[in-house]
Amino acid sequence: MNDSKANLQDTKRVFLKLGTCSRTFFYLLNREFGHPLETEERAADPLAGGLMQEGYQCGMLWGSALAVGAEAFRRSDDRGQAIGMAITATQHLMESFSNTAKSVNCSDITSCDWSSKFSMLKYLISGRFISCFKLAEKWAPEAIQSAIEGLSRDQTDLPQLPISCASQVAKKMGASDEEMVMVAGFAGGLGLSGNACGALSAAIWMNTLAWCRKQTGKSGYSNPNAVNILITFYGATDSEILCHKISGQFFKTIDDHTEFIKNGGCDKLIDVLARS
Repeated sequence: MNDSKANLQDTKRVFLKLGTCSRTFFYLLNREFGHPLETEERAADPLAGGLMQEGYQCGMLWGSALAVGAEAFRRSDDRGQAIGMAITATQHLMESFSNTAKSVNCSDITSCDWSSKFSMLKYLISGRFISCFKLAEKWAPEAIQSAIEGLSRDQTDLPQLPISCASQVAKKMGASDEEMVMVAGFAGGLGLSGNACGALSAAIWMNTLAWCRKQTGKSGYSNPNAVNILITFYGATDSEILCHKISGQFFKTIDDHTEFIKNGGCDKLIDVLARS
């Protein structure tokens, strides 16, 4: 774990080198667990800025969720159990991050409207971007600790076959079992929190992953299809992105979410995303 410790001691340098918060935390946690995933990490770039720079959940969370999903897959031979483990670990990450940053949303943390060039320029000139580097450095060891605790939590109370909306999208897009589990924590707006749609994020990541495999070494930010997926999504949801508004409910447990998906909840949206 020497490389992992070195990375943690210089999180800001890693962040500066990789360029996005989402990729940085995917990178850091993967190396803590001893399993680098360079292409998958590049594909996480579009999740930065609160998901395609929409200002929702911080990219540090999306990247961390992918990392615990990957580790959950390695820890369990049962895909359902691994999906449940990934969701539980993501919930731990969400709680830890919220306690540290006082919000899970990029827009609250940065006070930046990423859709406005003027706001972005002001964010850079004012030096507010430094606060993201400081937050990354502060939360990195906490992220690792909460990830380990979440992955180690007893899973005996899980439904028999846990389901994640994000995993269902990935499956329809041709994902491997590993990739399905990697995105599992996105379920219900990331860790069942009801925030920006996890199925959308899974579709963007899967599409970008396929693009990155063909474009060796390039940032996933350059994937031209990602914006089209977002546009298609907004067209299907009448410009709504919050999970709890799209689904009409907050999911209190993994079982609640599983039953919702099993009963056809969000089927049409999942199909739209898988085809986009």
